[in-house]
Amino acid sequence: MPYTSSIKAQGDILVLDEVLAVGDEAFQRKCDDFFTEIRKDPTKTVILVTHDMNSVKKYCTRAMMIKDGEVVAIGDTETVTSRYTLANLEAEKKEQQANREKLEAEHQYPNGLNERCPILRTFPVKDAIYTSSDVFQFGVEYQFDEPGDFYLAIAMHDIRRGGITYDTGAKKIKMTQHGHHTVYFELPLKLFNNGEFRLFTSLRVPTPVDPNNTDMVAVG
Repeated sequence: MPYTSSIKAQGDILVLDEVLAVGDEAFQRKCDDFFTEIRKDPTKTVILVTHDMNSVKKYCTRAMMIKDGEVVAIGDTETVTSRYTLANLEAEKKEQQANREKLEAEHQYPNGLNERCPILRTFPVKDAIYTSSDVFQFGVEYQFDEPGDFYLAIAMHDIRRGGITYDTGAKKIKMTQHGHHTVYFELPLKLFNNGEFRLFTSLRVPTPVDPNNTDMVAVG
């Protein structure tokens, strides 16, 4: 049902399917106003179908997670959205592992890696979901056997809003151990607004013609 028709219909039960994923800024503001007002009316029920967990937390009082046509979770929004996010992260992890195994069998390197740097992986030390009061701990596993100086550059990308939220810079983290190692970092989340973020690490070496700059060897 189109959004405009839903407003005119004023039914007791409205089903809105991914309505927050379309439209321009003005349309999104209209959606926000509509949800804000309709929540004040106890006689109205809105079923919001969406993959945007931030919208679920903002607009909904209860949540249901459906997988392969079956209800796998129902309850408060915080619990269900956390389970949904973890399920997607687990599925993504399995897909990445399957891709790595396929590439290894074919003697190829994953995207961003190569013979010079066959391993470069950024991963959370503990949970995958945090609050703004937590300190995020993560590790970077790498393998780099070439002699000489090299650096790790870490950037945090805002998946939902776009852009780079945090960047260490190309020559801030100078490494001292060549070979296969894992190093660990901490990041206080109180510095950031709520959202969905992804960390990327690039391994870099000094540019031969300009030692003040660096060239990227790999990213992961």
